[in-house]
Amino acid sequence: MKQLWTGRLEGGLDAKASALNASLPVDRRLWAQDVRGSIAWVHALRRAGLLTAEEARRIESGLTQLGEELSSGAFVFAPTDEDIHTAVERRLGELIGEPAGKLHTGRSRNDQVATDFRLWLLEAGDRIQEDVRGLQAVLVARAERDLGTVMPGYTHTQRAQPVLLSHWWLSHFWALERDAGRLEEARSRAAVCPLGSGALAGTAFPIDREALATELGFSSAAPNSIDAVSDRDFAAEFLFAAALIGIHCSRMADALILFSTAEFGFLELDDAFATGSSLMPQKKNPDLLELARGKSGRLIGLLTGLLAALKGLPSAYDKDLQEDKLPVFEAADILGAVLPVMGGLLETLSVNPEKMAAAIDDGMLATDLADYLVRKGIPFRQAHAAAGKAVRRAIEMRIGLSKMEWSEYQAIHPAFEKDLADAFRVESALSRRNALGGTAPEAVKEQLAKAKAARHA
Repeated sequence: MKQLWTGRLEGGLDAKASALNASLPVDRRLWAQDVRGSIAWVHALRRAGLLTAEEARRIESGLTQLGEELSSGAFVFAPTDEDIHTAVERRLGELIGEPAGKLHTGRSRNDQVATDFRLWLLEAGDRIQEDVRGLQAVLVARAERDLGTVMPGYTHTQRAQPVLLSHWWLSHFWALERDAGRLEEARSRAAVCPLGSGALAGTAFPIDREALATELGFSSAAPNSIDAVSDRDFAAEFLFAAALIGIHCSRMADALILFSTAEFGFLELDDAFATGSSLMPQKKNPDLLELARGKSGRLIGLLTGLLAALKGLPSAYDKDLQEDKLPVFEAADILGAVLPVMGGLLETLSVNPEKMAAAIDDGMLATDLADYLVRKGIPFRQAHAAAGKAVRRAIEMRIGLSKMEWSEYQAIHPAFEKDLADAFRVESALSRRNALGGTAPEAVKEQLAKAKAARHA
């Protein structure tokens, strides 16, 4: 079979040029969508009176048969198959003969591939959405399981204030909740059907494009044929959402790597989600977390690569758009591998509450010391300065804040009274932070309820 575009051009394409021009190694993944879109196009042509009932039956039967061949692996691609669309049309001709030549009536590969790609992305996005929700479910379960565990909270990788471990788990839940929202929003903009837009000017035949869109599961038909064949915003939006999911997994992975070190000892990974060393027998390495962290860089690169390819294109279709599918396919594959592993790893890791509690020192309660003075009517800036002086004095004396004599506090500020001992109770420090979104046990329980509701919304 010759290339679909022969007629105007004489002779065959140079072999090296043909290899560069071909996209089959990448877009063959669209075979199911191409068959599905072609069957819907057959129905549209039949409704428009461009196919007889018998022609439509034969073409649809042939498409169904070759779809089964593709599904089973029995389909044999030919050297002349430039892309999945060429392969499908060639094989259809072999199966049913002359009626196959009518399938492409009023249709271009420009609107065909845009339709196939959107259909594929809608399905892939739904699968990734399920994986995101699955990871969120694990985070909620961990938050419930670890509700009584207190850990040091960090800013700038320095000990900051005590927080509930459940509060920390849920901080990652809400990042993923935004990711889920982005995927949903991206889906709504991807669910627009380009089919029937032709190469750029629209089809010359009375195709009911809204009926076509409905049959394929789109929410609407694209309103402008030029935009329909050139728009790849949906791919870029998906890659942006994917990159942020990767970043959020990376941030969580980075902290878990740190917390699993012997120096921290806050948690231990299950053996099923860790690896050993080929040289050092004692090693237990967090390779899966490191891979999750590393893959995030790959996801960022896939996004920037597509944006760079899109930035200088004129309107309508250009062959540069052949570069749109590989980054999307790869991003979907990465997330499909990373998200379930992250879920399994989180579900099975063990926490060491004693190590976490031991890492909380008096210095982490300095803010509570300042708050103590605020409750005595001292302006916060003065209270902050006084608490800072107390910290410095305790360091000079090489003791904790709670071990410093009341007389030392009196020398710093007369508002310090003997009841300041409560400022150094971790449980009190937690319970005082009971405002919405805080780390107090009651606030975290409320947050858990909201997280559960968000997952099922």
